[in-house]
Amino acid sequence: MFKSLFKEYSSGFSFFYSHLGKRIFLILILSLLMSLLDALGLYMFLPLFQLVNEEGSIDPSAMGKLSIIIESIQDLGISLTMGKIILVMLIFFILKAVVKYFGSIYLIALQQSFIRRIRLQLLNGLNQLNFEKFMIADTGRIQNTLSGEVDRISSAFTTYFGTLRNFLMAGVYLIFAFLINPGFAILVIVFGILSHFLFSLVYNRTRFTSRKLTAENNLFQGRIIQHVAHFKYLRSTGVIDKFSEKVKDSILSIENSRKRLGVLSSIGGAVVEPVVIVILVAVLYIQFNWLGGTLSTALVSLMFFFRAITSSIQLQAQWNTFLGVSGSLENIEDFFDMFQKNKTTDGEISFHKFQHEINIENLFFSYGKTPVLKDINLRISKNETIAFVGESGSGKTTLISLITGLLQPQKGSITIDGMALQEIKAKTFQKRIGYVSQDPVIFEDTLYNNICLWEPDNEQNQTHFRESIRKASLEEFINTLEDKENTLLGKNGINLSGGQKQRVSIARELFKEVDILILDEATSSLDSETEKVIQESIDALQGSYTILIVAHRLSTIKNADRIVFMDKGKIIDIDSFENLMEKQQRFKRMVELQEL
Repeated sequence: MFKSLFKEYSSGFSFFYSHLGKRIFLILILSLLMSLLDALGLYMFLPLFQLVNEEGSIDPSAMGKLSIIIESIQDLGISLTMGKIILVMLIFFILKAVVKYFGSIYLIALQQSFIRRIRLQLLNGLNQLNFEKFMIADTGRIQNTLSGEVDRISSAFTTYFGTLRNFLMAGVYLIFAFLINPGFAILVIVFGILSHFLFSLVYNRTRFTSRKLTAENNLFQGRIIQHVAHFKYLRSTGVIDKFSEKVKDSILSIENSRKRLGVLSSIGGAVVEPVVIVILVAVLYIQFNWLGGTLSTALVSLMFFFRAITSSIQLQAQWNTFLGVSGSLENIEDFFDMFQKNKTTDGEISFHKFQHEINIENLFFSYGKTPVLKDINLRISKNETIAFVGESGSGKTTLISLITGLLQPQKGSITIDGMALQEIKAKTFQKRIGYVSQDPVIFEDTLYNNICLWEPDNEQNQTHFRESIRKASLEEFINTLEDKENTLLGKNGINLSGGQKQRVSIARELFKEVDILILDEATSSLDSETEKVIQESIDALQGSYTILIVAHRLSTIKNADRIVFMDKGKIIDIDSFENLMEKQQRFKRMVELQEL
């Protein structure tokens, strides 16, 4: 039984210790010192009660094994009068208040440091999570863990160390009570154990409900993300109410779980006073009728008992509250474990500038048991424009993800200027890559910050900004805006057209001074006229950048230096647009279907 109890109560210690280290022990030392000073102050009531009774004298022999404290004071030649006893008592309680104050300040500072550390570690862990794992991760769980779960962990910190503090206080009071009156202390221990079993009836339900609440919060966050992301579709098709019912179900489930946790937590607060009174009456009855003892020792023992049993009951109540957020603790631990096991491997060579070629040899890649790329061999020269075409599922986007280092080759190799991609520090290489997707990324900020990514607005950056918008054919549009580059673009660029969003995306990548520009279906969602403008902007960049284009709309790749024609994970042919039209009937058919 005691082994299982120890395992249960120490379940969170390793987690907090792994993040706080030896600083935990200072909390415990301060709590122990506070309890000790409080107990010494209470102990001074014993000689005080002896002085005020009918005998009017102090008898150390009636003070149990703690009589050594009074005897030591008397051996120093100090006669204990009522005033001196009160003064000593006051000193102990003042010192206790000082220790309690500094202990509380330290605990608050440590809690803030702990939560900050957890948030930063979760953010860093997410940033280093390999892309393959991220693609199959539960976005709702990620969102909930980085926000709501961290707040619940803060509550877990408070209640866990509150539990430890009450445990130490109860232990100190019991030791003092035992040294004064062993029989009295044993009764307190017995009733304390009984109170534990009373609370243990709700522990398992609290832990189960906490885990359920964490899962429900994960689901709710996922549904909210989908509701916001797909709001236009849900609203325009009249199914927003239908999806909202799913969100409402999550809300009701969360509130029901919170209600259960509130009820279970309230049990602790509700039973403290009646349990203490019942135990108090029982102990007093046994003390005076069966164990005997003086009035003064009984009163002081009663004070220690009251403190000990109150601390014990509060310990149980706070532990139950801790179990109410233990599901979040387990969830955070699972996340750290997932981040550690799926951490992106990184090379040691810093990449400075793309100068010669990208060489892909015998490349294979699979998602699970499903092969996506098979025996890919390709050379891409500096400032060459390469287009990747093929039906959906042919492996175009996966190949691009491998070239950028988002995914790692499972067989074969990718080298950049003769260096294996796995040996290069990923961030140093990826900073030389510009990426424009079908759904351009627009931040809810000014046009300048969207392009310059919050670089300082100084003369050098302004010059570079102007050059970038000129290359992206965005200058004329900006000049029509009242606030020019300081214009707020709104949520997801709501104030921009599709073509304007794409040109902002292109300008951003050019501002970054990239060597490789990737256009992943960059014009597939645009009308023909806008597509033509964007295409002219892209054509103007040819020869100055290494451009990789993934396209379904073949009109955007007619001017590419070479076209890589792919099917079912293999490269079928590589040639110019005109040559592929003559050599590959399937490619010709694709062109004809798009009426080029």
